[in-house]
This record gives sequence, structure tokens and C-alpha cells, in this order.
Amino acid sequence: MNLINSLEKKYGRYAIQNVTIYLIAGQVLLFFLSLTGQFDMGLLFMVPALVLDGEWWRMLTFLFIPMRTSPIFIIFFWYLFYLFGSSLEQHWGTFRYNLFLLIGYALTVSVAFLTPLFPASNLFLWGSVFLAFAYLYPNFELHLFFILPVKIKWLALITWVLYAYQFIFGYWNSRLLVLAAVGNFLIFFGKDILLKVRYGRFKMASQARSFADQAKPFHRCAVCGSTDRSHPHLEFRYCPQCDGLGYCQDHIFKHDHVKKKA
Repeated sequence: MNLINSLEKKYGRYAIQNVTIYLIAGQVLLFFLSLTGQFDMGLLFMVPALVLDGEWWRMLTFLFIPMRTSPIFIIFFWYLFYLFGSSLEQHWGTFRYNLFLLIGYALTVSVAFLTPLFPASNLFLWGSVFLAFAYLYPNFELHLFFILPVKIKWLALITWVLYAYQFIFGYWNSRLLVLAAVGNFLIFFGKDILLKVRYGRFKMASQARSFADQAKPFHRCAVCGSTDRSHPHLEFRYCPQCDGLGYCQDHIFKHDHVKKKA
């Protein structure tokens, strides 16, 4: 994150506050324009082949293309996008949130040119915003359909499964867009995930050693082999005439003394 700190010192003044609101406002405008039937949304899709033909605006306008769904669901999507985006901006600061969106945008556009005839969707970029929020606030409860409470980490798990499915069985353009979204996520959280994995392994090893130490008997009879673990009801004592050996109550007075070596 030292690089990000350096970039923030240099370019922090150019960061756009509340950028999520501007993105949503653009989608709202296009949504209502599409309802008129007088606006051709096809002019805005990010189709790399058409960008190479001079339609450069497509590289920007595709960010504002709204989902094709019912008004209720798209309003719910805008609400969630605002919730996730504004929370990330509050957690990271304006510059880092802008940088997160910018890197995701750059990766999305870059991989789109590898399949120039296919339009690039903005949903994978918004998906990376959702995954980032879920990683930072895994226990946040979201009420599906305003009724059913579900922790955001389970919805994120479903998203990861869907991404894996699309990467394995989807077309190449979908696979590349999945890589862009996951790459954006890992750039910001990869190091933290590795540290958690290493700490988890260390903790598991430490717990295993602790359990092993707890399983070892503290007292053992030198005659019959009984221990305080196998026979917790027995009493154990140590003979002062033997070489540091312990005995159970049945053999403390019935054993041959082991003399200490000179």
C-alpha cells in the first residue's frame, strides 16, 4: 500500500467524491431515455471492434448502461450499489475507492479487446465492488426482498461460485471479464488474504501442538504404566530413592528401587 499512499499524495486532489452517485445518476438517465423508445442504447455498448473504428465514446458510456430488468429490481440494484460504493469510499477514502474503480475499469476494457466482436458488460466491475464490500463487512445483513435477512458473506460465496462456473463453462469474453473482476479484487485484498492464510496455518499448528501437549500424561507409573490420563482416579507419587520415577498408589510401596547412577 506504500505505492497507493504515494499516488494519493500526487493525485489525490483529482479524486471524485461520491463517484457512486454520479454513476447511478447516469444509469437512471439512460434508463428513462430507454423507456421513451427514441434512444438507441446500442450506440453505447462497449464493442472493441467499433471502438477501433473510431467510436471511442463506447469506452466510457458502457459504464452508464443500466441492467435490463424490471423497475423494482433496478431500483433495488441502485440502492445496493450506492450502499456498497459509499461504504467502500468511507472505509478507504475517496482516492482509494476511485483507484479501485479505475483499475477495475482498465482491466475490463483491456480484456475486452481480446474478444473485439463481443460487447463488454459493466456488471463484472460492479460485482467486484460487491465482493470488496462483502470481504470488509462479511457479517452485514441484507434483507432480500426487504424481508429475508441474509449475511452478505453467503451472497458473496454464491457470487464466487457463479464466477467459477462462468470461468469454466462460459464463453471467452465472459471468462476474461471474470478474470478482470477477480484481478481487481486481488490487487486490493490479495496480500491480506495471504497473511490470513499464513496466520491460519500457524494457528492450526499451534493448536495441534497444544492439543498434543494436553494429551500427554503428567504422571506415569514406572511399574504398570498407568497414567493420570488412563486412570484419573489413581494417585501418583514419586519415590525419593528412585531415579526420578513416579508410581501409582498400588506400587509406590511395592517396587524395586532404581538407584541413581554415580
